[in-house]
Amino acid sequence: MASLKLPTFPKVYNVYFLAIISTVGGMLFGFDISSISAIVVTDQYITYFDNPAGAYQGAIGSALAAGSIIGCLIAGPISNKIGRRDACMFACLWWLAGTSIQVATVSRGMLIAGRMLNGVTVGITSSQVPVYLAEIAKKNVRGSILVIQQLAIEVGILLMFFIGYGCSFIPGPSASFRTAWGIQFVPVVVLMIGLPFLPRSPRWLAKVGRVEEAVEILAKIQAKGDKTDPMVIAEWEEIATVLAAEREALPGWRRYVKNGMWRRTLAGFSVQAWQQLSGANVMTYYIEYVFLMAGLSGNISLISGGIQYALFIVFTLVTFVFIDKTGRRPLLIYGALGMALCHFVVGGMLVGYGQAVPGGVQGNANVLVKVSGSPAYTVIAFSYLLIIVYALTLAPIAWVYAAEVWSLETRASGMGISALGNWMFNFALGMFIPPAFKNIGGGLFFVFGALCIGATIQAFFFYPETARKSLEEVEQMFRSGGPKPWHTKPGDSHLDVEVEDIERKASTVHEEGRAQVLKKDGTIGSADSDDEKKEDI
Repeated sequence: MASLKLPTFPKVYNVYFLAIISTVGGMLFGFDISSISAIVVTDQYITYFDNPAGAYQGAIGSALAAGSIIGCLIAGPISNKIGRRDACMFACLWWLAGTSIQVATVSRGMLIAGRMLNGVTVGITSSQVPVYLAEIAKKNVRGSILVIQQLAIEVGILLMFFIGYGCSFIPGPSASFRTAWGIQFVPVVVLMIGLPFLPRSPRWLAKVGRVEEAVEILAKIQAKGDKTDPMVIAEWEEIATVLAAEREALPGWRRYVKNGMWRRTLAGFSVQAWQQLSGANVMTYYIEYVFLMAGLSGNISLISGGIQYALFIVFTLVTFVFIDKTGRRPLLIYGALGMALCHFVVGGMLVGYGQAVPGGVQGNANVLVKVSGSPAYTVIAFSYLLIIVYALTLAPIAWVYAAEVWSLETRASGMGISALGNWMFNFALGMFIPPAFKNIGGGLFFVFGALCIGATIQAFFFYPETARKSLEEVEQMFRSGGPKPWHTKPGDSHLDVEVEDIERKASTVHEEGRAQVLKKDGTIGSADSDDEKKEDI
């Protein structure tokens, strides 16, 4: 596959701008989630699609995840071939097709097909945007930069939820949801306009042998173009050293399991799987069902769901502030424990105080149990609390951690493997949750509570700390003979020591009118004069 050859545009090198534009791909994910969650309880949807329930509703809800699995499988090879940025542009084409089919839908089959095509886009962007951000961000802010991806997802969820809510007042048998789904064209157009202004990943450029471009972009991102900056020199030395070693690695699938790589593969895949198995999808996809169980209905139920999504954004913003100070391990461990508690409380209320509603609450065939009074208030409160804990911990950290654990040679396809873990279980749960609501009611929350305990155990024993370490240093954490995960902590970066060493050397040679400089060919040299420095730079 040849490069898409995006038009030549001036490039912006501020990493926060790069993150905001590239994570519009995450907003697409959020839009598609809410395009269903806000609409499944509307009269127009229920009437037009003949009140889909159980497996039928599961198929509609999980179609996005099914397409995302395909997107994850093709994302790595495409990203390695044409680059992280251009892979996102390629993904946009699938979204245009899928959204067109959804707007024109006349049957459940067309709706499922359109959501699957949108899913291909989400599979590519959800795996490759974190790769791109991880490869351009400075190590001390990489976590907060990657959290912007999760924020974009949540903003998309919130916006589309209220768009769907507003569109529910449009009269007619189908104009309401067609309008809501048509608005999904807006974020993809924004993404397609913004992508040409983004530079390529310097690590991808180094990987494919385009050293001169890699050196130039790395210097512009890290030090406003100053190739004599010690951090630029030290980071390039690490990139070059690790890349040279990885090119000697085993080919094909063996590179993901041999020589200790299985630890990274397990960590990357499982952390994304646990994000789904934590049960947060019950709240993001089917919060309306939970609120129906708690006695909320109509506009009150929809607005209550919107409040939940707003809380999601607010508390992810809190994570944005402290993620690079706290570390990844504590957030994964205590977040899973907190979510387990919330699930057990909600499940206890529904099972202990629930009353069967044979015909379904308000005629919804998926919701067959209802609570009232104090148990209902408790269900609502702990549903909100669960989302708050999720927003502070597993929601953003799973994406951050998965993007950090891979080596340069395996990162694009490896992140595809990680995202595959997310979307495989997203698909499975999308098929499982509606029938589970129908068949076991509140018992569903006990299942997710137990799974959260499993996530806690694995995080403690298998996930070393990666915060404030260079991507190349993270590799050392997973190698045979590396530190036990529970002995690791944020920081202690060898890159900082290398920077100090380079600064000492630079100060030593400064008196002789010479300084270290990162040359266009990627070698580290010195310049005898200002003129020679300018020529090298």
